[in-house]
Amino acid sequence: MLSCPFLKKAPSTFFQKEPQALLTTARRCPFAQHLISQLPTQPVRTVQTAAAKEKCERPYPPVCDTVSNCILKKCPYAGNTERCSSLKSLNASRQLPLKTEFGRGRIPTTCALFACSNHDAPKPIYVSAVSSTASFRKAPENRKFFDFDEFFADQIDKKRSTSTYRVFRRILRDANEYPFADEFSNDERRRITVWCSNDYLGMSRHPKVQESARNAIRRFGVGSGGTRNISGNSLLHEALEHELADLHGKEAALVFSSCYVANEATLYTLGTSIPNLQILSDAGNHASMIHGIRTSRAAKHIYRHNDPHHLRELIRKMPPELPKLVAFETVHSMTGGICPITELLEVTQRHNVLSFVDEVHAVGLYGDHGAGVAEEAGCMSQISAITGTLGKAFASFGGYLAGSRLLVDMLRSYASGFIFTTSLPPPVLAAARASVAILRSSEGQELRAEHRRRVATVRNRLFEAGLPVVDVPSHIIPVRVGNAAICSQVSEDLLWKYGIYIQSINYPTVPKGSERLRIAPSPFHTDELTDKLIDALVSVWRENGLPLAA
Repeated sequence: MLSCPFLKKAPSTFFQKEPQALLTTARRCPFAQHLISQLPTQPVRTVQTAAAKEKCERPYPPVCDTVSNCILKKCPYAGNTERCSSLKSLNASRQLPLKTEFGRGRIPTTCALFACSNHDAPKPIYVSAVSSTASFRKAPENRKFFDFDEFFADQIDKKRSTSTYRVFRRILRDANEYPFADEFSNDERRRITVWCSNDYLGMSRHPKVQESARNAIRRFGVGSGGTRNISGNSLLHEALEHELADLHGKEAALVFSSCYVANEATLYTLGTSIPNLQILSDAGNHASMIHGIRTSRAAKHIYRHNDPHHLRELIRKMPPELPKLVAFETVHSMTGGICPITELLEVTQRHNVLSFVDEVHAVGLYGDHGAGVAEEAGCMSQISAITGTLGKAFASFGGYLAGSRLLVDMLRSYASGFIFTTSLPPPVLAAARASVAILRSSEGQELRAEHRRRVATVRNRLFEAGLPVVDVPSHIIPVRVGNAAICSQVSEDLLWKYGIYIQSINYPTVPKGSERLRIAPSPFHTDELTDKLIDALVSVWRENGLPLAA
């Protein structure tokens, strides 16, 4: 056995028969690791044993017949024959006496270990008996380490220079007086009105939703305690999933930690699992869908935004036997546009294509029971998989997917974004289920009707004031600015001068040149609040030199 502390468990007789394996075993030794790490990627001229030639396909670096000597003659432990007496026995057992070409530690040019030294000719290497292996970890004095902080600072400066650096507002929404909040960005409390929240219907303040969350905490605690597979599954999870499946008319549903994860994990899992899957993605899809498709490395085809004719053209060019999936959103969060869902599903049905539909900004708001645009259009049954969020109109947290029993079970079994994460906690589940149930009822229908009236009122008032409103059919009202710096300034002025919070939307959330304010009215924004909004916007528009329509 070698007396080297790093290779002491390696039998010397093994290296007699398998000299090639020494480099693999020697990875435990910091000294040998230093040599091995510098091996060239291109093959070098070698002199191999017959055994090594027969096994040339092994993933070992090419080494010479006397590789053990190459390492051992240079090893710090080789300088003391008393401490490393086994080195002699190793050489003797292999009948490989030190050859003259080694000189005082020279490495033969025919060995891969010579190439790793980056020298053009054999060169003696002198090693002290008391050398420390730690010395090999030091970088040469003339080399500079990568400056991570400098890199991070440069990336942040790029954001600041293009007015796309995100500044998070520090707000606490008032659960008793929606849509008001307290703002603390300058460590001073200021009362503001929020006009950009995704709590579209104010369900976070609903007494039944709040009480459901409180009861769940009292009975089951705050956290879930684990993943769904390890102590984190509960009747609350299964009850919510049953409610969501029933809402969308599907056999099953699965809740995720967010709809970003639901989209990404589902598309990644399908893309990596289904052989030769062709994914057709809308050009305006959300980042979560894009990332899931991209990382799956499945064949990807982008069709023009909301264009069923282009989608049909792309599908017709593909062999019919190839499996295909079409992914799109119904309501687009930043443009406010709504997809032609009937026409898109007509294409998927005709060509036997799997349809993946994101209803994140639609669930709770559209359809008789709040199931989304597909329910309103009467085509839910034609969709293979629907994803939605619990964190917008349903005012809780998390995301979900609804589909066939087999699809859901497959994702439950294979989607790492679902498997390897802590499950949703009891108060979140209870609040979400209560919110879904309310919005499915007649109370939900009344809320949606009032919401639509308020959206129409605000949109009409903005048009009348000459503000550049994008005319879209959804509940989202974009107001064009077209310049990142000015858009950010308008948002700042509204907040600090008028106590109105509307977040500026800049690149990369929207394309450069299409920067905008995104207004999201709720049923609780009164006529008085609407008047203040219009007056403030007109004033800020003029102060920043932006044109108003006549």
